[in-house]
Amino acid sequence: MAMQVQIVPTGVANLASVQAGLRRVGASSTIGADPDAARRADRVVLPGVGAFAPAIEQLRQSGLAQALQERVEQGRPTLCVCLGLHLLCRSSEESPGASGLGIVPADVRRFDPQLRVPQFGWNKIVAPDAARYLQSGYAYFANSFRLSEPVASWACTMSDYGGPFVAALERGDVVACQFHPELSGAFGAGVLRRFVGGPHAC
Repeated sequence: MAMQVQIVPTGVANLASVQAGLRRVGASSTIGADPDAARRADRVVLPGVGAFAPAIEQLRQSGLAQALQERVEQGRPTLCVCLGLHLLCRSSEESPGASGLGIVPADVRRFDPQLRVPQFGWNKIVAPDAARYLQSGYAYFANSFRLSEPVASWACTMSDYGGPFVAALERGDVVACQFHPELSGAFGAGVLRRFVGGPHAC
């Protein structure tokens, strides 16, 4: 049976670019909001372009929030992109009063107001030795919010924009990227290829 890669819609994500990125590394995918399908899928992608509050509300209304929590807590292959990373956290300054999934025990903050936001463009990232899916290199970012400090119990790849911030998190087979691998050229294709084929895939 062919590998199942399910892309979870949040109502705000740019799904086409994520599908195209997966297709470039030889993976087929489906878009679906069925929580049971998300539980069964070999791999799940939680993309994100948009605002924190409507995205988390969409996940809760569809029942996908619980399915995603189960997958991540079990360490099953799950890739979260940009806003997808934020949704794993407790909260975001983007949407005061809205609670995230709380899997990552941290709160998302806006960049310093003196910085130009959103941050658009390429930025260097530095992966720790403990990273399995991430490597050091240059990735494409489009974000106004971030985690400013490493998170305990997660392997944290870091970057810098007016100060250090978390570029990606890894734990088990869960990868959460602040950057957009589907827009990060050969570097991002490597991330997607390892996510689809395992951490040792070329």
